[in-house]
Amino acid sequence: MKVIGSGFGRTGTLSLQAALQQLGFGPCYHMVEVIKHRGHAKTWLSVARGESPDWRALFQKFQATVDFPACVYYAELLREFPQAKVVHSVRDKAEWYRSSHETIFQSRTVFPRWLRRASGLIDGLLEMTERIVWNGVFEGRFEDAGRAQQIFEEHTARVRATVPAERLLVFDVREGWPPLCRFLGVAIPDTPFPNVNDRASMLRALAVLRFVTRAIPWLAAALVAGLLLAFV
Repeated sequence: MKVIGSGFGRTGTLSLQAALQQLGFGPCYHMVEVIKHRGHAKTWLSVARGESPDWRALFQKFQATVDFPACVYYAELLREFPQAKVVHSVRDKAEWYRSSHETIFQSRTVFPRWLRRASGLIDGLLEMTERIVWNGVFEGRFEDAGRAQQIFEEHTARVRATVPAERLLVFDVREGWPPLCRFLGVAIPDTPFPNVNDRASMLRALAVLRFVTRAIPWLAAALVAGLLLAFV
C-alpha cells in the first residue's frame, strides 16, 4: 500500500481513484471494490461487527485506497503500512453534505425489503455501511446537517493531528494534477484531471435503480401470468 485516502465519500474519491491509477498507483481500492467482490463485503461486515481484519490480505492486490469504508480506518492502515502517504480529499462542507444527502445517503432506501432479504450481499453491504458510516462515523445523526458537517470538519482535524505533515496532502480535486503529482513525486500528465461520478450522474443512476427495483415484482407477476395463460 503506497497511498491511503482518508477523505470521506463525495469528496471526489472516484476521480481521485482514477487519477491515482493513471499515475501508476493502481489498482486503487474504492467502495465499488466492496460491491464487486463478495469476499471483501464479508470482510468489511466482520470489521463493522468489531472484528480485527488482516489488512495486508484484504489489500494485497492494491497500491492505494480511497473512499468509504477504508477511509474510516486510515490510522490503522497507516500503522500497518508505515511507508504509505496519505491523501485527504476535501471540499466545502455544505456542498459535501448536500451531495452526500442526495446520493449515498439515499441509496440506503433504494432496495426494497423483499430484495434485501433475497440477496445476502445487498443486506450485508447495507448493514456494513449502517454500522461503519451512518451509525458509526455519523452517530446515527446524518440527517442533522449541522452535526454531520461538524463531524466532517472534525475528521479533517483528526487526520491533520494524526498523520505527520510531510506524509499528508489535504487535497481538493478541483486543484488538479500539480499538488497531487508534487506530493507523490511523479510527472504531471498531459491529460485533464479525471472528473468521475458527479452528483448529476449519480442521481440519474439512483433514479434508474429505483425504477428497476420497483418494476421487478410487476415484471415477475406478468411473467407468471403469461406462463399460466399459455397453459390454460
